Amino acid sequence: MNDWIRVGTRSDFLPGEYKVVWDGDTPIAVYNIDGALYAVEDTCTHDGGDLAGGEVFGFEVECPRHGARFDLRTGAVTRPPAYEPIASFPVREDDGAIWTRDDR
Repeated sequence: MNDWIRVGTRSDFLPGEYKVVWDGDTPIAVYNIDGALYAVEDTCTHDGGDLAGGEVFGFEVECPRHGARFDLRTGAVTRPPAYEPIASFPVREDDGAIWTRDDR
């Protein structure tokens, strides 16, 4: 799994849980939403704050600082004050391990 970052195992992610890993200097938050895994850059495009730990509403994460929301499936902004999307990343499951990477 060259250049992929190991996040953990499926059992590490109960529905609604997340984990943050780093790919170089990029923080990546991996979320389990109803059994599906999504990975996004853990940085709000409004002010650079962390998104992980913000409340999750369906497929949206809300920035705990100013309330911007982002779609965890695509990174799209769903509520201002942010206007720029966050990056979304691939997630792979291989032999029970969960992997992601910054593929930009």
